[in-house]
Amino acid sequence: MVPAGPGGLTEGMATRTGVTGTSDVRIAVLFGAVATTGLGAGLFYSYACSVTPGLARADDRTFVEAMRRLNEAILNGWFMLSFLGSLALIVLAAVLQWHGGGRSVLLWIGAAAAFQLAMLVITGVVNVPLNNKLAAAGSLDDLADLAAARSTFESTWIRWNLVRALTSTASFACISWALVLSSRTPASD
Repeated sequence: MVPAGPGGLTEGMATRTGVTGTSDVRIAVLFGAVATTGLGAGLFYSYACSVTPGLARADDRTFVEAMRRLNEAILNGWFMLSFLGSLALIVLAAVLQWHGGGRSVLLWIGAAAAFQLAMLVITGVVNVPLNNKLAAAGSLDDLADLAAARSTFESTWIRWNLVRALTSTASFACISWALVLSSRTPASD
């Protein structure tokens, strides 16, 4: 026989299927938010540390062609899963935390959402329009002034990519801390 009562199997099973089951979902969603946000932060960080500094050393034609190809290649489902999925998971984590989790964790989730939203706005308002303008400048062979096309794009895109790297890294730090707190904090504090 398995002992029932304090510390016995019956109590442990009730905990697993009750509050802890919901807690497991909250933690799994937070973990997904951490993973997808980290992927995005890493992407912008790698551009800031290696891709754009490397391309800065290239001639105008190579720079324009490489940025065009990179901007085309990044539009894929795997990228979109982390790029858009991170904010969706952060919002879902907030909803789950609101409905039964520790309220102190909500502050960190909210901060993560704000930073992630800022990154998305910067991308949509600054970087994507610059990508589109560079793509629409004409074929490389027909472009009269590759240096002008590059200079219109490069410094602004790089500056705002650095801001994206910082905001997405801040989002990653906040959602990571929310996960740590959530795993330590009892529900409904």
